[in-house]
Amino acid sequence: MHTFKASVQYDDLKGSVAADNADKGDARDFLKRGGHITDDEFIVGIRMWAGENHGTHKDPVSVRFLVSDLKGYENVPEMIEASGEGIELREVHLNIDLVEFFALFKRLELTLSNGGRIEGSSYTTE
Repeated sequence: MHTFKASVQYDDLKGSVAADNADKGDARDFLKRGGHITDDEFIVGIRMWAGENHGTHKDPVSVRFLVSDLKGYENVPEMIEASGEGIELREVHLNIDLVEFFALFKRLELTLSNGGRIEGSSYTTE
């Protein structure tokens, strides 16, 4: 059993991420074109890991797409809600270039703060 939560060795910085699917060529399209999923499967989650960068990034990054069919439900949120704890998913693990990963999204924002201490906080700047 895995837990869907970002974590690295020391967790010096923690935060959140938000993304909009690309209008053309989003992650689902990318997986379908590559023959990794069927028309009946949907992406339920994505994990991306880049590591052991010692001052210089070297592609590729490790991306795990968590996919499932609808299991008889109308849509993904309904299927997830009905599954409760321990949802059963299939994992598609690919190593892709960082630029290719970013291209799967129309917009992507990442926030990081010391131990996640200001996540969700209001702040002002000078």
